Amino acid sequence: MTIRKGVFLLKKVRLGNSDLQVGEISLGCMRMDKLSKKDAAYVIENAMEAGVDLFDHADIYGGGKSEEVFADAIDLNSSIREKMIIQTKCGIRKGFFDFSKEHILTSVDGSLERLNTDYIDILLLHRPDALMEPEEVAEAFTKLKESGKVRHFGVSNQHPMQIELLKKYLKEDLIVNQLQLSIMHTPIIDAGLNVNMQNDASIVRDSGILEYCRLHDLTIQAWSPFQYGMINGVFVGNDQFPEVNAKLQELAEKKGVTDSAIAIAWILRHPAKIQPVVGTMNPERLNDIAQASHIELTREEWYELYRVAGNKLP
Repeated sequence: MTIRKGVFLLKKVRLGNSDLQVGEISLGCMRMDKLSKKDAAYVIENAMEAGVDLFDHADIYGGGKSEEVFADAIDLNSSIREKMIIQTKCGIRKGFFDFSKEHILTSVDGSLERLNTDYIDILLLHRPDALMEPEEVAEAFTKLKESGKVRHFGVSNQHPMQIELLKKYLKEDLIVNQLQLSIMHTPIIDAGLNVNMQNDASIVRDSGILEYCRLHDLTIQAWSPFQYGMINGVFVGNDQFPEVNAKLQELAEKKGVTDSAIAIAWILRHPAKIQPVVGTMNPERLNDIAQASHIELTREEWYELYRVAGNKLP
């Protein structure tokens, strides 16, 4: 096992039913537009040395600047490009969502130009569009695939019937669904533990998306893994959540890692093989988080964290 700066290289996870094998933790690049070229280069190079090789973008991150900074920072060339998986998203526009064929194709061309690359490894549809016409999405995906501009496809924040509607028309497989998940945000888990109960946690809010993704070989990518509520703030080290943080600290000391690593290890412990998307632009913190890849929480420890987050078992 290779070690650099005390960090173990990440274990690998397969994305959906594709041939892509990537580090089981990915780096979200939403905040990269705030970095200098030098700092961004260090973030990217450090990530890759730790085994983080999937970089998650979106056309709206920094108004497109995050993609530009990423490409400029490492002077993206073929030798570097082949060692990484670049994922981006489209569909969110100012005040509305847009899955039209025209917008998808235009957005991809913009991302390709900003990223200074000939192809995107994975394109995700970013949040559901109520006016989606699946035939148009299918036409766009086929054109992107046949042109070589996009190799794989996925969605973000979609429930099973939305995905089934897309799949009726798509020729290409969907391999990823990005969903918000953290110790303090667990709706995709709660209903499955409160079956046949008359309480709020028993309400199925997403048509069983966790089980659906497992059944249909869609890799769940957990976004905002340190946030509580609907991106209300970070819970790690937050005085509002003393019980959660006390348990995180206890387990961190026991296993010789940081509390953030334990928070990610909690997600990795789930048998669905979920891939967390962490957004830190601090290389040292990413190294600490990466140690979660080699932390094994027991079933008891997993449930202890779930309970101290305010969840009651039936």
